[in-house]
Amino acid sequence: MDRTDFEIVRQLRRNARISNKELAKSVGLAASTCIVRVRRLQNEGVIRGFHADLDASAIGIGLQALASVRLNRHKRVEVESFMEHILACPEVVQVHHLSGKNDFQVHIAVSNSHHLRDFVLQAFTERPEVDHVETSLVYETWDSWEVPINPELVNPD
Repeated sequence: MDRTDFEIVRQLRRNARISNKELAKSVGLAASTCIVRVRRLQNEGVIRGFHADLDASAIGIGLQALASVRLNRHKRVEVESFMEHILACPEVVQVHHLSGKNDFQVHIAVSNSHHLRDFVLQAFTERPEVDHVETSLVYETWDSWEVPINPELVNPD
């Protein structure tokens, strides 16, 4: 990636619905060159997809939580089994596999506190590989639509 690719990614991160013509103008390219670069970034896996940002409450999500999960053991088969199980749950928004005291941080979105309780019991405490679960309620969330900075691309020598 060069500076122009980085700027294309920044612009798309802010507004994935920007037209190619507007995108090209904002990064200083011809429209034909810009679309070729966007397709290359997609083919190389830099851009994995384009997504809609949803208002959780508008689709019936009244409560979000983060569950810190610690496994009994760390055998690959048990870690992979847990991951496969948890990723299949529609309540799961995001999963982070961590180092440290806990093994996973799971972002959960549910309708209410009863739904959360039932989900935690079913998805975590009934799993034989799970040793400990600690759940924290999410009061508010702020997203940054900025691309993490790679100084080599922003300010190359």
